Amino acid sequence: MRLLTHNMLKCHVKNCTDPDKQYPLRFKDVQIEQIEYEPNEEFLVRMLPRIDWSALVKTARDLNIGIPDSVPKDPASDQEFLQKLHTIIMETHVTEGFMVCDGCSHEYKITKGIANMLLAEHEI
Repeated sequence: MRLLTHNMLKCHVKNCTDPDKQYPLRFKDVQIEQIEYEPNEEFLVRMLPRIDWSALVKTARDLNIGIPDSVPKDPASDQEFLQKLHTIIMETHVTEGFMVCDGCSHEYKITKGIANMLLAEHEI
């Protein structure tokens, strides 16, 4: 699972005790793999407004991945920033582990890079 995907996921447990902590989900016991992809600067620039930057920074730092504190004023012309962004959101894959909601402690298992976001009937 790419960090781009993770940036858009939140807990959907019906009785989550603290809805303000449903996002971002925290990684636990994860295995990370770097998979190289051809950079697409146009895609990165177009996705940037959809990314929750503070959540991405928190997640990257939890995984010991260096990331700028903020987005530059003109990210389209900052090649170093775009390369770092590409590496973080497109090439960094979580292959195994869990995503945990800090609001209700529900764990979503990640297997072979796919997060199981299905809930049991009593959680819906």
